[in-house]
Amino acid sequence: MPDRPHNLLFVMADHQRADSLGMVQAGVQATPALKHLAARAAVFSRAYSTCPLCVPARTALFTGKYPTANGVVYNDWTGETAGDHKPLQQCLHEAGYDVAHVGVHHIRVRPGLRERVPFCLWVDESDHRRYLAERGLEPMPAEAAGAFRRGILEMQEGELTRVEYSNTRTAVWPHAAEHFKDAYWCRRAVEFLRAPRARPFALFLFLWAPHPPLILPEPYASMFDPGALELPANVGAPAEGEPPGRRRGIAAQLAEGVTMGEWRRVWAAHLGLVRLADDGIGQVLQALEEQGFVEDTLVVFTVDHGEHLGQHAMYQKMEMYEPAIRVPLLLHVPGAGPQAFGAPVSHLDMMPTLLELLGLDAPKAMDGVSLASSVRDGAEPPARAVYSQYSGNPTPGLMRRAVVTRRWKYVHDPDDAPELYDLEADPLEMRNLAGDPAHAETVARLHAVGRDWAAAHGDRIPF
Repeated sequence: MPDRPHNLLFVMADHQRADSLGMVQAGVQATPALKHLAARAAVFSRAYSTCPLCVPARTALFTGKYPTANGVVYNDWTGETAGDHKPLQQCLHEAGYDVAHVGVHHIRVRPGLRERVPFCLWVDESDHRRYLAERGLEPMPAEAAGAFRRGILEMQEGELTRVEYSNTRTAVWPHAAEHFKDAYWCRRAVEFLRAPRARPFALFLFLWAPHPPLILPEPYASMFDPGALELPANVGAPAEGEPPGRRRGIAAQLAEGVTMGEWRRVWAAHLGLVRLADDGIGQVLQALEEQGFVEDTLVVFTVDHGEHLGQHAMYQKMEMYEPAIRVPLLLHVPGAGPQAFGAPVSHLDMMPTLLELLGLDAPKAMDGVSLASSVRDGAEPPARAVYSQYSGNPTPGLMRRAVVTRRWKYVHDPDDAPELYDLEADPLEMRNLAGDPAHAETVARLHAVGRDWAAAHGDRIPF
């Protein structure tokens, strides 16, 4: 393999499940472009987000610090943020890269990202809104927006507060697919790749799909026949021994009253959005090849967090089950060849890994570890536990911490019963073993691991 690649293409989707990669449903491949990339890449099948919530997950990944360590623990956090932690984009700019951002933002640092980095290109949702307005197209009628929201009660600073989240309703977007924001952003990314430049580039393409609301254009809205889908066995079914507080969580409330027929429509729409994003990613990867960058570009694909889609009778994220915190992670390193890794790894490993592969120094005191040697040599990453945090949204609420090893997942909630799942014997996490005396030693051991980790990473949650 080359001494090091010179460019970086970092693609991130939103709400896309780890099991979507290569998934075939209703006779349709959901991710043909990513499947093709995976055949040439390092595939980390047990990658975990640090938080099942957009802004904390992304800020953690790009600062290399856990949410409680960098200060960004909610989507709408207004307190002290990750001012002392240099984000990846800034590291690359200081190393002489042309740094470009296309898509959603959702990284909260202070000073802001655009104050820290003079991006050579910045395209976000405001550009897409302007693009639609110039063509006389409406994103979504204002009077219809409320139909795709559901009010639920969330514990915020000790009080139940009514908040609204996207619901399970689906609809067809009335305009051509080329005008959808992810298609627009992918075209802008292609334009960037085709433009002449004298310096190495780092292109961050952050897509919205398949984030709800589940409104999508044709042909994607009709691509997956709801009646032909094979759904997981636990759609609509809580785990045996589930702590009672789980039904008070946002994800469980959003799933209340949803029928199996509705879940099928939700899955069909979600997969349609996954395919829409994948088609755009395919265009970007094709442009990368046409411009001769493939052998000199490090390519990453991942997602901020997953999506329950009715599993455990839950919708969206904000819990510690596998559909919510396990994420896709592909890393194509020129000359390295395809590899598959099954050890748990963290989003926090991405920043030190990428900087090492690019031949750059990483900031000190990062919370992840570099996986560069595994990618280069094919050796499985060292066995270790990885962690995920949820602290409520948009203020302190129902809190959970997950400790994940190759076999076990332990979930700690200071206000509820613990959870223990055997991920080898029970991959759908349908039986909570924490109350089983036969597993008391495992519960105590992983509780101590979580307690020590919290103390070492500025997490003040009571253990």
